[in-house]
Amino acid sequence: MKNILLPVSFLIGLCSFAQTVSNTATSKYSFTKIAHLDALPVQSQGNTGTCWSFSGLSFFESEMIRKGVKNTPALSEMYIVRKAYEAKAVSYVRADGKKNFSEGGAFHDIPYVISAYGIVPQSVYNTKNESDKYDHSEMFAVLNGTMSGIIENMKTATNGISPVWKKAISGVLDAYLGVAPADFMYEGKKYTPQSYAAATGLKMEDYVSITSFTNHPMNSTCVLEIPDNWASGMSYNTQMEDLFTIAENALKNGYTIAWGADVSEKGFSFRNGLGIVPEDMSTITQMGKDARNFSEAGAERKSNAFEEPVKELAITQDLRQQGYDNKTTQDDHGMHIVGLYQEKNGTKFLLVKNSWGTDNFPKGYLYVSQNYFNYKTINIYLHKDGVPKDIRTKLKIN
Repeated sequence: MKNILLPVSFLIGLCSFAQTVSNTATSKYSFTKIAHLDALPVQSQGNTGTCWSFSGLSFFESEMIRKGVKNTPALSEMYIVRKAYEAKAVSYVRADGKKNFSEGGAFHDIPYVISAYGIVPQSVYNTKNESDKYDHSEMFAVLNGTMSGIIENMKTATNGISPVWKKAISGVLDAYLGVAPADFMYEGKKYTPQSYAAATGLKMEDYVSITSFTNHPMNSTCVLEIPDNWASGMSYNTQMEDLFTIAENALKNGYTIAWGADVSEKGFSFRNGLGIVPEDMSTITQMGKDARNFSEAGAERKSNAFEEPVKELAITQDLRQQGYDNKTTQDDHGMHIVGLYQEKNGTKFLLVKNSWGTDNFPKGYLYVSQNYFNYKTINIYLHKDGVPKDIRTKLKIN
């Protein structure tokens, strides 16, 4: 399917929000805009576990807009996914199958792919199924089965692993996603993925991942210990309070943020356009289960807390760490933070662009409270210039 590329000025108009807004048509929440930055239209990741690619590339598209790239196009999520699968497969074999091989990924995967293999516009490489929806359930089953077979065969092979196994993985990806282009024409010019990456004006070394967990020394770098960080990407570790300070500073100064978070909490309701941590969670009734890959609107959650502000749980560094240690906080989902709002009671909320389509009231967005952000953030990923100077100095970000 060929995408129609619209002028950025029109796209920005689609994403504009009024000065005072709410999360649903009937809600008594009242959010006043502090900062709202530009983004391309919301997409749907469909039945895939590739939120990290959708949110990460949405972030980089906003970076291109910020840097003045005219007619910024949607970038190809599937190109990133395909190249990441190839790299994950190599990592998995080298670790004798003792690493994570899944649909998931981390924001670090995107600069890895762009630096090594380049990037292409979505209109150049964009494979969906016949229902015009991304669905990787069968593809991953085939990939996973192939990788399991390779690992199992390694246990008894007398002459080591065959040199052609990579071609098998590439063949599966070719069949389901299509052959990745070696070169292509775009807006009258011929590019390779590498030359197009250069044309975006993005410098991957300018972007940093920041987290906050006490099992690593503060104000140091660490490997973010989550299953989807298969490439062992590094993050700067800082105090919980710094995370929101960084987010607030970035948004006020024109920088959006890629956000990795746990979204399995009762207080996270995409259908209600809200992410909160009510002090009394028993007021929320959940019906059904979230999708395996958190690729849809999630289980239905009902509560008056989604219609009228309630007192939220006070989040501390210890409480945040407890959730990480007991595995109630996990790396469920990647999203894109594009705005900062304040509720009339004084609580600050982040405006978050999701990749679950536009069937909810804020049309693909939701408002996430500072408390939820403090509690359930895995990491944030942003341009280093969006980090306040004193925190940059403390973290030794060059």
